[in-house]
Amino acid sequence: MPQAINKVLVTGSNGQVGCLLSQKLERLKDEFKLYSFDREALDITSQDDVVKKIDDIQPDIIINCAAHTGVDKAETDIENSFAINELGPKYLAEQALKNDALLIHISTDYVFDGNKTEPYNETDKPNPKGVYGKSKLAGELAIQNTGCKNVILRTSWVFGEHGNNFVKTMLKLGKTKEKLGVIGDQFGGPTYAGDIADAIIIISKKYQIREQSGVYHYSGHPHVSWYELACEIFNVATKIDDNYKAPQVIKIRSIEYPLPAVRPANSRLNCNKLYKNFNISESDWNKQLNENLEGFFK
Repeated sequence: MPQAINKVLVTGSNGQVGCLLSQKLERLKDEFKLYSFDREALDITSQDDVVKKIDDIQPDIIINCAAHTGVDKAETDIENSFAINELGPKYLAEQALKNDALLIHISTDYVFDGNKTEPYNETDKPNPKGVYGKSKLAGELAIQNTGCKNVILRTSWVFGEHGNNFVKTMLKLGKTKEKLGVIGDQFGGPTYAGDIADAIIIISKKYQIREQSGVYHYSGHPHVSWYELACEIFNVATKIDDNYKAPQVIKIRSIEYPLPAVRPANSRLNCNKLYKNFNISESDWNKQLNENLEGFFK
């Protein structure tokens, strides 16, 4: 008997995760029929747009990669942040419930204040400091309040070949700066966007019962500071490109580099629940840097 093919609707297809996820799903034609949309093709803040697309497609799985991720910009772009990060997920969740579809939604470590000394568990109480974290937490709650089948995947320090991220910023600055100050008192788990995409695909295949619904953590290991991550980026860059001259990286404190939005000092996430329920291991960010960094130069 042939295997059933699941119809999958992906939002935010031009983002870091959405782009790689769409590429990977496209190669799995015997398991998934992909409907992939960037913001121009599907604006999740438009309830009419969401209803029409989902009614037309009637997907089995909805994967929301769309988000307002400008952490500092969110401090002044409040209405837009909540529209994309709360209302959009709410509209998707309502339609997921109506169609008995599974909604997989990407959330963030910024729902926590960063004051805990140990890695955060899913059961720890969120306490976001900035607008971005508050809007993402509001989105999580909006999804859960609909009662739809859902997996909310909190992740951190995402980097990939597409879109803007810390790795690309470091490589770009490294070409023009002899010295570079990088924050050394914020700690987290860098996470490769391709690994997030792989985790989502595994969840899509293994989700069977409503008891699997809920919040999960998925991020990279080992945990490091931004300073340590920058040092490793330049270490790998000089191995890949003999002509790349890395700058001197200087460890600085958060207080020396003030930004509009306060970042959590501790963004480390405990990912045991995801491994227990879906057998998904943490992202090996160092391995992915070594294997994929060449693509970041393009």
